Amino acid sequence: MTETVASRATRLRGDAEKVGGSLPPLLAEAERLAMTVAFGVHGRRRAGIGENFWQYRRAVPGDVLTQVDWRRSARSDIQYIRQREWEAAQTVSIWCDDAQAMDYKGPRSEFTKAERARLLSLALAVLLVKAGERVSLLGTDAVQPRSGELQLNRIAMALAGDRVRPDYGAPPPAQYRTGGRAVFLSDFMGDKEQVFPALVEAAQHNVSGVFVQIVDDTEEDFPFDGRTIFRSVGGSVEFETQRARALRDAYRKRLAERRAQLRDVARNTGWQFSVHRTSQSPRAALLWLYMAIGGLR
Repeated sequence: MTETVASRATRLRGDAEKVGGSLPPLLAEAERLAMTVAFGVHGRRRAGIGENFWQYRRAVPGDVLTQVDWRRSARSDIQYIRQREWEAAQTVSIWCDDAQAMDYKGPRSEFTKAERARLLSLALAVLLVKAGERVSLLGTDAVQPRSGELQLNRIAMALAGDRVRPDYGAPPPAQYRTGGRAVFLSDFMGDKEQVFPALVEAAQHNVSGVFVQIVDDTEEDFPFDGRTIFRSVGGSVEFETQRARALRDAYRKRLAERRAQLRDVARNTGWQFSVHRTSQSPRAALLWLYMAIGGLR
């Protein structure tokens, strides 16, 4: 039976929730936020609207009786007010590369790069939404930052849906929220004249973020030998050689150069960069994203 888009979205979301379920809610630090922020879970260490307990204070004339913590007050002759922290939601934009090149899977791999990118994107969205953040998925119908279960469903449907896909991907033009966050998951192996300007553009909007380069083991190790035909997933590039091993050093040099360029962009823009192999644990990658986003200033 052919799997429908809806069932694929449900399955993908279920897998993502399993990955994200073992981690605590994402508690990213609050920055100067735009006027349109909503209320989330970022404690600013001041009294206000929120869910997390901050401190008790003595009741003063004008306080509403419903604010009194009667259990705490019963231990003395003083009435106490239970204060919560002021909290503000963060906007996080996620770009999950859906190019055909991301469909690559080596002979020893269980997942394609695209499958791992979608899983991490949705698992991160689950954590963010549970923490009260507003999340968007760039380049899709879920591009408007929102919170809540409905937005998770939009993101899951967008990740599972079918659409026209280029051979190689680059972050799409986007209206980033000033002071927000962004997460880019891709192999970043497309034309550098398209990839790198798009990366810099996001940082120029006063957006801090993370690049995660997702690769297959064979792309890292280049285990090929003898006669080999290299063909891009989209079929636009094909190259045949009788001595694949002789290309190994040149290939690894090119890969190292591209990775160094990505690290340079990250360093110059104040973003963070990481490499994730599809053979590695998705939980480890998600934990790194959790720590990376939470540490951004």
